[in-house]
Amino acid sequence: MKLTTSDTFTCVVDLQEKLVPAMGNSENLMKRVKILLGGLQSLEIPVLATEQYPKGLGATLPEVSELFTPGAAVIEKNSFSCFGTESFAEAARQCGRKNMILLGVESHVCVFQTALDALELGYTVYLVEDCIDSRFASDKAAAIAALRDAGVKILTSEMILFMLMRASSHPAFKTISKLIR
Repeated sequence: MKLTTSDTFTCVVDLQEKLVPAMGNSENLMKRVKILLGGLQSLEIPVLATEQYPKGLGATLPEVSELFTPGAAVIEKNSFSCFGTESFAEAARQCGRKNMILLGVESHVCVFQTALDALELGYTVYLVEDCIDSRFASDKAAAIAALRDAGVKILTSEMILFMLMRASSHPAFKTISKLIR
């Protein structure tokens, strides 16, 4: 299990205006998401983001989208799995990267189904445990347990960032250190 900046992309699932506030622990979720995305931005990790039915659920939260790397794709979807939308599946293929950092909501629906489809397509999936949420803690816990059993790597935002940097000599180390304080 090794992430590098050259073989990794990020999938941000449905962090939207009307979804995030409904989550069980939205305040902590957003705190950790901002740290992770800020760090990934400094590491120049590509981002693919989705919006589930944005007409009804709103756009990606501005405080989230402002942390995307330049050129990030934001893809509208109606399927629960991101891979159920061909434009997302194609964008993921075009990244040409085998490791997917996965975060967003809801853990037991869109995040869960996206992870399973990604595994089936041959991606190694790194689920960021502190950057996912559901309305109910039991749904989040069940999703994490099932995904771990399926072969998904369960890590935290700090584990991901430090794994990508590998050493304190990395050019992004000072930026990321400030984010996590």
